[in-house]
Amino acid sequence: MIGVTFLKKAAEPEGMLRPAYAVTSYEYAGDAVLPPGIGSVELRGPYDVKGPGESPSRQRIFVCHPAEGAGPAVESRCAQQIVSALARRAFRRPVADRDLQPFMDFYQSFRKESSFDGAIEAVLRRLLVSPDFLFRVERSPASKSEGVSRISDVDFASRLSFFLWSSVPDDELMNLAAKGQLTQPAVLKTQVTRMLADRRARALVENFAGQWLYLRNLRMHTPDPIEFPEFDENLRQAFEQEITLFFDSQLREDRPIPELLTARYTFVNERLARHYGLANVYGNHFRRVELTDPARMGLLGKGAVLTVTSYPNRTSPVLRGKWLLENVLGAPPPPPPPNVPALQEKVAGVQAKSVRERLEQHRANPACASCHRVMDPLGFALENFDAIGRWRTSEAGMPIDASGSLIDGTQVNGPTTLVDALVARKSEFVGTVAQRLLTYALGRGVEYYDQPAVRKIVQDAAAENLTWSAVITGIVKSVPFQMRMNDVEGATR
Repeated sequence: MIGVTFLKKAAEPEGMLRPAYAVTSYEYAGDAVLPPGIGSVELRGPYDVKGPGESPSRQRIFVCHPAEGAGPAVESRCAQQIVSALARRAFRRPVADRDLQPFMDFYQSFRKESSFDGAIEAVLRRLLVSPDFLFRVERSPASKSEGVSRISDVDFASRLSFFLWSSVPDDELMNLAAKGQLTQPAVLKTQVTRMLADRRARALVENFAGQWLYLRNLRMHTPDPIEFPEFDENLRQAFEQEITLFFDSQLREDRPIPELLTARYTFVNERLARHYGLANVYGNHFRRVELTDPARMGLLGKGAVLTVTSYPNRTSPVLRGKWLLENVLGAPPPPPPPNVPALQEKVAGVQAKSVRERLEQHRANPACASCHRVMDPLGFALENFDAIGRWRTSEAGMPIDASGSLIDGTQVNGPTTLVDALVARKSEFVGTVAQRLLTYALGRGVEYYDQPAVRKIVQDAAAENLTWSAVITGIVKSVPFQMRMNDVEGATR
């Protein structure tokens, strides 16, 4: 471990972390304007290296080491053993001699001009540009009489691994697939449990949540510095870390999926706690805290969600309502009609109006009213949160009106009553999550003929309290996940 410190002053209060920019003047140079800070740390070395050394990566590649001067035959046998192990992992399937021969020819060619290590390096480079590595190829069965067929256990192992780990299957998955045992119900359930407990399942949290909840947009979202001078890179990173830790805890603790909307805890550091108005949280490390404010509970109280569903200079009940319809209720609104005028923004010298007042003028257009009467009440319920997720009670000098009537007549007034209304439709929420997870797992959109499978996933998971593992297990056991369209005339992939 390497530590860096100022010897005469070992601590400095954390301030605003500005976005990266090129220094074009001396305005920010020296400690006359800002306290001293670490710009960069550079580590050099090692020097006088005697050999390639050992590392976990080298140890995985070089499963054998021919002795110096062992001769071409011994080296060739060792090379074949190395290439066979590498190809099996890279191609995600058992490899035969005919698969290895082109790579062994490549090895022999390079071994004439370089060392054993250099020839293995050349083969590794060749493996990493092979189509079998770059593409996931699921082969159709020899008989194509039917439009759909079950994929092989080997192909299934790749589907499963890329779904839960965003990476290649490990040896345990490959060995079970090679024996034809992976799709057996008891074996499959055990493997799903093992894979979700593995640290590599963090990829499911980051990639799936980033896509489903639009959290990837957070890194590109830039709130107006005039309207929100408090927003900085520290806060942006804290938003991202909070939602990642929260989603990861829900998955690892195998909580019921509806608890995403009602969880009474979150993860904060001092910067984020100050933003939320939470007391007695100090330091930059994140820790789990219990929430007493019901408005902050669950997904809808998270700064990341509230920020990416706002404009840079103001909140947007339309964006937030649309986000809830698409990602929570699974009922996306139709696209807006053409040539709809934008919402009138604030004008200097003119009495400012609240977003609700401006939207009421916008809804006077009959072409807009039909969609807005569905979206806007959902978004208005979150109006107490500003465009960077702070709690507020007024806007433009007027008290916030967070009341509204949902399309089914349910009355809501603020985030707490909105969550209650959404939890009352928990089957719709879980169905939306299952559909989005299936889309993520398959790498394609869910079509009308997939809907029976989605409904079965939710029905089966209900017997296990709608937990994450129950829904994920239902997905990997489903027909869309275990079957594929064959390349026959009239069929589509």
